[in-house]
Amino acid sequence: MNEQQQTRLTATVTGTVQGVGFRYYTRKRALALGLSGIASNRADGSVLIVAEGADRAVHELASWLGSAAAPGRVNDVDGSYGAPTGEFTDFSTE
Repeated sequence: MNEQQQTRLTATVTGTVQGVGFRYYTRKRALALGLSGIASNRADGSVLIVAEGADRAVHELASWLGSAAAPGRVNDVDGSYGAPTGEFTDFSTE
């Protein structure tokens, strides 16, 4: 992986991930990695994560999402990678 190469992660995280600070800590981790994007609660109880930035940092966030370090109880992280759009200037939650 080329650290300078930019990429985009779009991931749906399922499990006990709402009401446990999952979005807050995902934002904190993403900002520490220099990423931009969003963490958003979905009506089905999942959290949608979109993160853009350096390839290595995006993959590190993806690994963290499914780790025991993430708050709550993660059952699955269904993610895909693609070209970044540059639509985000910060990492936010909604």
